Amino acid sequence: MSTILKTLTIAGSDSSGGAGIQADLKTFEEYGTYGLSALTTIVTMDPDRGWHHSVYPIDANLVAEQLKTVFAGGPVQAMKTGMLGSVPIIEVVENCIKQHNQQNVVIDPVMVCKGEDEVLNPESADAIRDLLLPLATVVTPNLFEAGVLSGLGRLSSVDDMKKAAKIIHERGAAYVVIKGGKALEGDKAIDLFYDGEEFEVLETEKIEPAHNHGAGCTFAAAVTGGLASGLTVKEAVVKAKKFVTAAIRSGYAFNEYVGPVFHGGYRLNGE
Repeated sequence: MSTILKTLTIAGSDSSGGAGIQADLKTFEEYGTYGLSALTTIVTMDPDRGWHHSVYPIDANLVAEQLKTVFAGGPVQAMKTGMLGSVPIIEVVENCIKQHNQQNVVIDPVMVCKGEDEVLNPESADAIRDLLLPLATVVTPNLFEAGVLSGLGRLSSVDDMKKAAKIIHERGAAYVVIKGGKALEGDKAIDLFYDGEEFEVLETEKIEPAHNHGAGCTFAAAVTGGLASGLTVKEAVVKAKKFVTAAIRSGYAFNEYVGPVFHGGYRLNGE
């Protein structure tokens, strides 16, 4: 390899390994890129309390120091965000993107842990919308997050997704991918791609059992890896859909509560 391609994740830690910064770094490696990271939050899941999630944000100044370390090695070809945890951390990320004139920015607007249904921090959701969407090359919300970012609330159909994508695009994101996944009714796992002019529905057969913990993080990281490798946004999104589908198909039951995707599935199955 003559050129090392660098990718950055600014995200939270999932010690079970399926999602968060662990998923991002595994995906970056699968894409042949050198992954760097800045940790924003630590998430724990308690098996004695029904896998209840606890979220511990890191001080924003420490996040800024990590990013200073990252960019001491020069520019990165692409970056993504995941769980950011607090408004001050989001402001640090905004300043970093602007300071380094960072291109290929993937914003995965994580607002809720899988298995939970409340926004972790409503103020952070507003800050992602106002500060990061205008800097996003691609934003990759799930149905819940797209409903929050668009102000439309619960989305339950492709038509709803299209309405939300238009609003999110108008709020600054250059490209929008709404991850419907298995949440929509029917036998298809559906995502929606919008470039500001045209929609494209990306669909695959739903996979059962659906070991899909970390699918959203993995998808966004795969888009990041694709952009770093020189793919167009649409090419990166289409490949990411294939990558995460293979990861779900190769997933496994971690315990009685969660089944993570397996990030080597795309490579190991020759897809």
